[in-house]
Amino acid sequence: MEKSEKEAIRLVLAGDRDAYRVLMDRHYPAVFRIAFRITGNEADAEEAAQESFLRAYNKLPEFRQDSAFGTWVTRIAMNTAMNLIERRNRDLSHYAPRIGDEVAEGEVQVASHRAGPERVLLDMETATLRNAAMSALTPMERTAFTLRHMEEVGMAEIADALGVPVNSAKQAVFRAVGKLRRALEPVAGGTR
Repeated sequence: MEKSEKEAIRLVLAGDRDAYRVLMDRHYPAVFRIAFRITGNEADAEEAAQESFLRAYNKLPEFRQDSAFGTWVTRIAMNTAMNLIERRNRDLSHYAPRIGDEVAEGEVQVASHRAGPERVLLDMETATLRNAAMSALTPMERTAFTLRHMEEVGMAEIADALGVPVNSAKQAVFRAVGKLRRALEPVAGGTR
C-alpha cells in the first residue's frame, strides 16, 4: 500500500473525515467501473459505488492493511453491486415502464448525426442482446467474467473476492463464457 494511502487511513482513523477524499479520488473510477460492469446500469453503478465507499468508511477501523485499500474497497463494491442486482431482481416494479418516458405527441426525436439510422439500429440491437446476455448470467458468473475478461484480474484474486475456491471461480468464468457465446452467436455470425 502506498505511503499516502496509509497516511490518509491514519488521519481518517484519527478523526479527520476530509482525509477520506484522497482514497475516494484515487479509487472511485475503478470502483465505479467494476460496479457498472456488474450491474450494467449507470445509475445502479453510481449507487453501488457510493454505498461501497460508505461501507468502507464505516468499516475502516476493521481494515487490517495487509492488502491494498483499492483491493479491499473493490471487493466491497463487487459484493454491493451483486446485492443490488439481487434486490432489483426481487423488486419487479423497478423494471416497470415509467409514465414520463414516452415521447409526447408533436415532439420529434432526432437521430445522431454521427451514424446513420441503420448503424444506430444495429448498435442498439447489439447492445440489447449483449445486456440481455449479461443479465442472464448469475451474479457470480457476471462478476467472475467481468473481473477476468474486462478487468484482467487473476483467478486467485477473483476466487478471494468471491469467497470461493479457485476451481469454483474458474468454473464460473467458464460457464459465463459458454452462456455468452450461445446468447451472442447471432450477433457474432456463428452458425448452427
